[in-house]
Amino acid sequence: MVSALLLSLILKTFFFQSFWIPSGSMEPTLQLNDRILVTKWRPGVLDLRRGDIVVFKDPGGWLNPVDDSEDSPLEAAGKTLLVFTGLLPEDAGEHLVKRVVGLPGETVECCDDEGRLLVNGEPLDEPYLVEDVSPSETDFSTTVPPGYVWMMGDNRPNSADSRAHQGNPGGGSVPISSIVGTAFVTVWPLQQWQTLGNPYQDPDAVQD
Repeated sequence: MVSALLLSLILKTFFFQSFWIPSGSMEPTLQLNDRILVTKWRPGVLDLRRGDIVVFKDPGGWLNPVDDSEDSPLEAAGKTLLVFTGLLPEDAGEHLVKRVVGLPGETVECCDDEGRLLVNGEPLDEPYLVEDVSPSETDFSTTVPPGYVWMMGDNRPNSADSRAHQGNPGGGSVPISSIVGTAFVTVWPLQQWQTLGNPYQDPDAVQD
């Protein structure tokens, strides 16, 4: 038992971690209640890239507090232990899942005459969006600060992403330091199993 817990802790700390999808903001790519695995090597050993689906800790003001007041002390302790070792998926309490759209130093804006997002003045191909869905129903223009990335959900009409937090520090962009890792596979439910690769053949990456 101790060995299993130790192995789980090592895997969570250095390699993988599981998370639960608490909303439909990433549909159709990720569905409500999907379980995903995240690699902790990106960002870090591997470069963070445009198009990556990432899990990040709330940088402040993105999520409402979660009420765990109905949990008994034993239930709360058990849940904390299972989450800490990676045996229980992280919930929506302090983590979010979005896609990296803008990299540090880039200007992201909506939209051109054809309704496409622009990155540094060039239209961005977004194959993960549902056909005929606008990349953004609101106009915006932002320059991503150094050390930050601009995040957007695939379900653009129903995603409170960077666009909804432009008054926050960073102008809505998220610190790279808040990113836990990059999603690479959906593991539950079984019928939803799929790999979550980057949609671009040669994606731009964060430069050191």
